[in-house]
Amino acid sequence: MNITRSIHKGELEKEWYIIDAKDKVLGRLCSNVAKILLGKHKPTYTPNADVGDFVVVINAEKVKVTGKKFTDKMYEKYSGYPGGRTLRTYKEVLREKPTRIIEEAVRGMIPHSKLGNVMYKKLKVYTGSEHPHCSQNPKQITVTKE
Repeated sequence: MNITRSIHKGELEKEWYIIDAKDKVLGRLCSNVAKILLGKHKPTYTPNADVGDFVVVINAEKVKVTGKKFTDKMYEKYSGYPGGRTLRTYKEVLREKPTRIIEEAVRGMIPHSKLGNVMYKKLKVYTGSEHPHCSQNPKQITVTKE
């Protein structure tokens, strides 16, 4: 008789992965990152538990977009006050804060809940190829076109 067994917090082993965003398409890259953060790449995946791993994304400023998104895609900030809505194009955000592009795309692909907030905190995005997580020995992952 087979019994489905739930994974407990103490039994999980979190791993670290590193992904190079250089010349990768934004959507494909972020969907792979979200899959790792959610833990869907593991056989122990449970939708109501944090079983995902840590992800370090480097070279965030070199990510590519297709079509006219470079000039037409808009990012919105809202201060909470009347008239406090600010719109910026992809080009402007890339110049000012390139890590925000990947962070917002991944944030939209994970649950919008307390559990999603915990998963989101395991994402580390950096411009350039240097990062402070070398001591965790992250495994290199290449993004496929699936």
